[in-house]
Amino acid sequence: MSSERDDDDDEPRKTQQHYAQLLTELPRATGTFGETHVYRYQGIWLFPDSLLGVMLMQNHFKHHPTDIILSSFMKSGTTWLRSLMFTILNRSRFDFSNHPLLRSGPHDCFPVLDYYKPKNYPIVDTEVLPSNPPRLFATHFAYQLMPSSVTDPSVGCKFVYVCRDPKDVLVSMWHFIVKLRDKELTPLSFDDVFWMFCDGVIEYGPYWDHVLGFWEACHKYPEKILFFKYEEIKRDPEAHVKKLAEFMGVPVSVQEEENGMVKKIVEFCSFEHLTSFEINKTGVHKVNNGFVIPNEAFFRRGEVGDWKCHLTEEMKDEIDRITRDRFKDSGLTLGVTPK
Repeated sequence: MSSERDDDDDEPRKTQQHYAQLLTELPRATGTFGETHVYRYQGIWLFPDSLLGVMLMQNHFKHHPTDIILSSFMKSGTTWLRSLMFTILNRSRFDFSNHPLLRSGPHDCFPVLDYYKPKNYPIVDTEVLPSNPPRLFATHFAYQLMPSSVTDPSVGCKFVYVCRDPKDVLVSMWHFIVKLRDKELTPLSFDDVFWMFCDGVIEYGPYWDHVLGFWEACHKYPEKILFFKYEEIKRDPEAHVKKLAEFMGVPVSVQEEENGMVKKIVEFCSFEHLTSFEINKTGVHKVNNGFVIPNEAFFRRGEVGDWKCHLTEEMKDEIDRITRDRFKDSGLTLGVTPK
């Protein structure tokens, strides 16, 4: 028995040793959130803890064929989608008047893969773990970082991906960085973060590679990847709730629709309602590496087009230029302001 445990520990230990070696070899750059650098791994810039997490996930994550993974670039609508997906999946399990989201923030309703550890995982409130499949996971990892065992089209694992106008992503990231960056460090200006974002040398970036990876994959495997635009969900949330439910294997019944279940889910998970919960005003989300994020930091405005209050005309034109160039011939239109 002891020998089996030693064997179980040995492979992750080798991965951690490889990680420590890579930190001395990989390209690195200044990160936005603190003194820690970001490292370029397989084309993507990652925090050290996320780098270790992705290496452990790539080598040791044991998927279930019914798993569903929510993925997005940072500040693209993940908090909202977490709430919607959890509520949709568990709508017959929990009553809205005594719902886990009233006591646990959206980021605690299902596990994040970015800091994956092979043992004692997932780390999440046991109250919200599903008693039946599917298991829900969330990540900011790009598609190219996912283990081949999970992206293999013959495997049943599914992805829900949400993207957002890069100009709004940038603004939301900036405010998030300001809230979380150590106040003893030299502040990063909006211009600093703007150029880091445009150059792609930013946590989980480049943004455009992240979006294109899932966009291209969803056209190859449409039954495996559901690709959403944040702006389209905002325009018609009820239609997208029904799409999510269908994709997740728990379609909305005629009776549920007649009883107003879709509208109830949309209203329960609305920005205004979620931000009214005490847990999202005063609670915290504990990241597996010990870092604590106030739940209120995950909520700001959630509006489409808020970038107009922050970007100069030159900044807007630069991001639009990059977006046109990077998405050229892909068929994807996202956030480019018409000339």
